[in-house]
Parts: sequence; structure tokens; C-alpha cells
Amino acid sequence: MIKNKIKDLAENIFNDVVGYRRHIHANPELSFKEFETSLYIKDKLTKWGIEFTSCANTGVVGLIKGNLPSENVIALRADMDALPIHEANDKPYTSKNHGVMHACGHDVHTSSLLGTAFILNQLKDDFGGTIKLIFQPAEELLPGGASIMIKEGVLENPKPQAIVGQHVMPLIDAGKVGFRSGIYMASTDELYVTVTGKGGHGAQPHQNIDPVLIASHIIIALQQIVSRNADPRLPSVLSFGKVIANGATNIIPNEVKIEGTFRTLDEDWRNEAHRRMKKMAEGIAESMGGSCDFDIHRGYPFLINEEKLTANARSFAEDFLGRENVVDLDIWMAAEDFSFYSQVTDACFYRLGTGNVAKDTTYSVHTPKFDIDEDALKLSTGLMAYIAVKQLGN
Repeated sequence: MIKNKIKDLAENIFNDVVGYRRHIHANPELSFKEFETSLYIKDKLTKWGIEFTSCANTGVVGLIKGNLPSENVIALRADMDALPIHEANDKPYTSKNHGVMHACGHDVHTSSLLGTAFILNQLKDDFGGTIKLIFQPAEELLPGGASIMIKEGVLENPKPQAIVGQHVMPLIDAGKVGFRSGIYMASTDELYVTVTGKGGHGAQPHQNIDPVLIASHIIIALQQIVSRNADPRLPSVLSFGKVIANGATNIIPNEVKIEGTFRTLDEDWRNEAHRRMKKMAEGIAESMGGSCDFDIHRGYPFLINEEKLTANARSFAEDFLGRENVVDLDIWMAAEDFSFYSQVTDACFYRLGTGNVAKDTTYSVHTPKFDIDEDALKLSTGLMAYIAVKQLGN
């Protein structure tokens, strides 16, 4: 029975996968600079006799073809890049690269897909079809490695009917996974706003055009885009996290820089919100005697889990792990460049539980204390292998 074979192989390779994860965690690389990580992956695939090609510079695309007759193709994706965060953990595998850290679990995703590749490569006589292994760079940085890989043909030759990805979730206990059908994660856009006025002495405001005051009105007014223009049934988030005036207690500056993010779950509303924000900010600035440059860096689209594929994957997970270890996910207003794949082919993006209160692994991703319960690696490799072969029709 292929399920039992996969479980046995996952158990046998568990310590190796822990080693892969610790090596990658200790040697993190930033987006589009994953050179050593890419070589590490290629070395493993070469050792196992798995054919591969390069894509998007540091990306790696492997192929495993089952020996049973089938034309079906499925893609499995893992991201490789780290974040510009200084790690605060004291572990044997703590980052050796100062100011760079695998704080989002991409080390887990990459090491897990390596383990999955090993398992599937041992089982070629037990399944039919082709499995495409996508080791992707630069999930954390616009325009996103996924968009580049798609442009370079990662979803062609052969063309997968579906793609599956997994992502760590410290809020879910290790040993469990989570699924959600339909729209799951938000689009994300970066907002860069420059408000220009006329600086001068703080004691002579009548001789100046105060960009700080203008910027304050803009920040407050733009919240109306969400509270009064968005459909209340549609989640939308508008947040500003950076404001630089760079004046002094008695100096009004010439300009103010503002940076923020806008996220939602509908492309039509996303476009309309862009138009409204720009028009409102520019209008407020002009009415107060200044000007506003409102620059929107369009980011990732929303992520949608195709319903039939996700229902299948969930069913396979329940079979592999037990129904009690598969949980429902809520909408998540964070963003992921896996969404690019979900816009062009059937996709399923599920969550791998990595949390354990006793092991102090419940810190959020993108924080200096993030870590995982490595017991999660006991199932991350086998589950993805099982989903892949079952979805191929085996």
C-alpha cells in the first residue's frame, strides 16, 4: 500500500530532513541571492539522480516521472529565501549570517520538498504521471519569484494540471495541518506617498505650507476608503507604518514621506481603491496648498485555493494523518506570491502546524524568535508526497 510505503520512507529520512533544515536555517540568503541554497538543492537532486533545470537565476525545477502509464502532471512548490532580520534564538542552527534569518519557515519548505523528492524518487514503480518540483527564489520581495518563474515557463513543458504548496503556521500545533477552499490570502500593494509643502520656522506657520499637517489629514481621510467605500462584507486593510517628516521642534520640513500597505480579496475593488486613494490624497494636498505624489507598487494578487483540488488534498490529508489532525483555516490577510500560481492554474496552499508551547515555538513568523517544533518534519515530507501521488490518480 503506497501510503504505508510513504510513511516508512518519511520516518527513515526524518533525521536527514532535520539536517537539511538546520543547514539551510544556519545559512540563510536574501531574496534573489539564494546562490548557496540553490547549489545545496542541486547537489541533493544530483545525488539522487533526479533531473533538474535552473529557472529565475537561483530557482531549481526538478522532474520525477513515475513508471506507470499516465500523462498527468502535478507541481509541488517550496520557497527558499530568508528575511533581513537578526535572529534572537540561541540554537545550534542559529543563523550564521548577521542580520539575515529564516523567520518565515522557507527553510522548512525547502527541506521538506527535498524530503518529498527523495520519497517520490524511491516510489517511481508505484505511481504514474510526472511530479514537478519547484524550488522558488524571492517570495519575500516584489515582484516575487513566482511571477518570474511563471514568465520563464515553469508551468510549461510539462504543463501541470495543479500545483500544491505548504507553509508553516506556528498557531497550529505540530502534527496538524490546515486547509481552506476558495479565497484564502489577500492581495498586497505597497504605498509610497510624498507630501510636499513649503518649510520654514515653526513660529511662523502663516508663512509656510505645512506638509506635516497635510499628511496627517491624508492619513486619517484615507481610512474612509475602507470604512465608507469598501463593501463591508469584503475584507480590506489599509495601514501606514512609516512617516518621515524630518523637521524639528521648531522646523516645518518641505516634505513628508509616508509608506503603507493596502490589502484586499477582490481585484475589481483593489483597482477602484487605488483610484480613490490617489484622487483623495492629491485633492486634500491641493486644497491645503501643497501637492502629493501617490505611488502604488502593485504587489501580489489574492490567493485562491481551487475548491475541488483543495477538497481532494484535504481528504488525502485526513486519510494520511487522521481527521482529527486536519483543521479549518480562516481568511488570512497576509500575502504570498504563491497567489501568482493560483491565478493561472488550479492551486492548493495549505498550512503545516509547527507550534508547540512546551518547546517555545509559537512565535509569529517574521519575528526574531521564530522557530519550529521539528517534529512537524515527520509529516511535512510524507503528506506532500501522498497528496501528489493521489492527485495524479494513483
